[in-house]
Amino acid sequence: MRVNRILLSVPLVVVALVIQVSVLARLHLPGAVPDLLLLTVLGLAMVYGHVAGALIGFGAGLLADLAPPADHAAGRYALVLCVIGYLAGLARPENGRLKSATGPMAVVVAAAVGTTLLYAGVGALVGDTAARHVGLANLLFTAALYDLLLAPFVVPGIMALARRADNDPLAETNSAAGNDIASGWLSSGTGLRVGGRRGGLRVRAARARVARAGRIKGVKRL
Repeated sequence: MRVNRILLSVPLVVVALVIQVSVLARLHLPGAVPDLLLLTVLGLAMVYGHVAGALIGFGAGLLADLAPPADHAAGRYALVLCVIGYLAGLARPENGRLKSATGPMAVVVAAAVGTTLLYAGVGALVGDTAARHVGLANLLFTAALYDLLLAPFVVPGIMALARRADNDPLAETNSAAGNDIASGWLSSGTGLRVGGRRGGLRVRAARARVARAGRIKGVKRL
């Protein structure tokens, strides 16, 4: 990985883990817990690709395994996020642009479900049957729901920061359209562009100023 990618990924992962442990884990929501660490890994993987996504996922998962109050074997979540980061990196847009929110929304849902299944599967191999007692179906539904609700406020911003730190030539264009993509998450990728409407308003305002200036000049001539 490039140095600038490491310098950005490490603070983002650490901040996400701190918020995850100190805030989200204490909400006592029914079922699963919103996984901010997973969303951070997804945002970085969808910009940096599958190799970097796997490395970031492994590092983030290992930190989560070691951070208190972790009560599972070290390396369990690292393995899960490594696989998820690799697969999310394969879903990276070829041209680096996100035309709608449909693709990222599908990645978030698939990652939430896949993370829960992989974590429960690895736990079953090492004798951890906690998911069976809680109810796997309930965990899958709530994990997908919570992550999907949190994703619009996390993933677009993470991706914009990653492009800027990577000196991506598309960063300026994508940052200008960042709010449109973020709003598209909530509108299910309808393709509406807030920036386009703003541009139209600016053009109309400029035309109105020109017309007003023409009328003033005409009055002065009379």
